[in-house]
Amino acid sequence: MTNIGYPISEIVGEVTRECVMTRTRRIARVITNLYDSYLRPHGINAPQFSLLVMVAKMGSASRAEIGRANRQERSTLTRNLALLLEQGWVEEVVSAGGRSRPIIISETGKALLEQAVPSWRTAQEKARQLLGQESIGTLLRMENNLAQTESSA
Repeated sequence: MTNIGYPISEIVGEVTRECVMTRTRRIARVITNLYDSYLRPHGINAPQFSLLVMVAKMGSASRAEIGRANRQERSTLTRNLALLLEQGWVEEVVSAGGRSRPIIISETGKALLEQAVPSWRTAQEKARQLLGQESIGTLLRMENNLAQTESSA
């Protein structure tokens, strides 16, 4: 395979200096690790906590609806939901017809959220300090813009 005449060092330099994906993934890992460290004593990690909150917000939703709302592909959602189901933090409700199986937060999941929220708030404050208020505002605007763009597509 050819690199169309560009030296590898030039390609690597360009990507390491300018790649939006690389930078956003690195920032996401740092922030996720921060939240993980505060949520770990509660037996839950940051992605699981986020998903649990999403399920609680939605009230009762299908896997597909949760995946769309959380912007997750099916395999990732299935893997993450499996642990929440296994821990009893969420439940599948069998409908009268038996065809749909909406997911809801369980009483155990609600109790976990209540117990973990002080740790989440501490992580939230640390993240705000780390990123700074201006960056937080930019992130929120970016996420809102992405959501609007996706809904109009």
